[in-house]
Amino acid sequence: MAYSIGINSMLIGVMIISSLVATCSANFNQDFDLTWGDHRAKIFNGGQLLSLSLDKTSGSGFQSKKEYLFGRIDMQLKLVAGNSAGTVTAYYLSSQGPTHDEIDFEFLGNVSGDPYILHTNVFSQGKGNREQQFYLWFDPTKNFHTYSIIWKPQHIIFLVDNTPIRIFKNAESIGIPFPKNQPMRIYSSLWNADDWATRGGLVKTDWSKAPFTAYYRNFKATELSSVSSTSFSDSALQSNELDAYGRRRLRWVQKYFMIYNYCNDLKRFPEGIPAECKRPRF
Repeated sequence: MAYSIGINSMLIGVMIISSLVATCSANFNQDFDLTWGDHRAKIFNGGQLLSLSLDKTSGSGFQSKKEYLFGRIDMQLKLVAGNSAGTVTAYYLSSQGPTHDEIDFEFLGNVSGDPYILHTNVFSQGKGNREQQFYLWFDPTKNFHTYSIIWKPQHIIFLVDNTPIRIFKNAESIGIPFPKNQPMRIYSSLWNADDWATRGGLVKTDWSKAPFTAYYRNFKATELSSVSSTSFSDSALQSNELDAYGRRRLRWVQKYFMIYNYCNDLKRFPEGIPAECKRPRF
């Protein structure tokens, strides 16, 4: 992988939105509930740090107390280090019920030395099947990195360290449902998925390496009114499109780091790719 291509020069000038707008910085004790896994989910450092762990008995998870309808969600994660094959760390927005909406980050572990796979998906009215997968241009187990979702009525943007990796646009005009009516909570979980997660289930979880642990910090939620009045490189959040810099960054990620795009999977859609894939990408 060409991990180093243009990184230094392209990172210059990246705008850190959280420093420019009024955001709600969370205390995990106040804003989240540990929902399963007993002692495997922990909040410490005065509510500033959260960890999830997985062992052979159980994984663990948490959810936000508040529901959100549009805005920007930021969370810093440091993923399971070492041999993480078979584990999945999921971080996502979701409503409930058979016609739920959902916006997913899932981090698929791998054997030591192999890169994590970042899996993204969008569900609307209970229907997903809109997967895109990426390698990352850094080791996500060494330090904390910021994973963000910008959710607006016009589009959903996935970002890693403020770099856009995917945009899913509202295509209701051509009959494609878009998540815009159901408030969603933030969820995260660390669980065993060695029946499918690593090379289609060929590599199983090495329980001698357990417990597996992921860490979370610096959660921020920005309401839509704040997002709409600020900038992603000055103008990207004010319109339906990314600006020129954002488009360059998006193309860079998709050229060098995308490893799966449902829009290109002709075997999966022999009768034709989904309608939203035929629209202009930017």
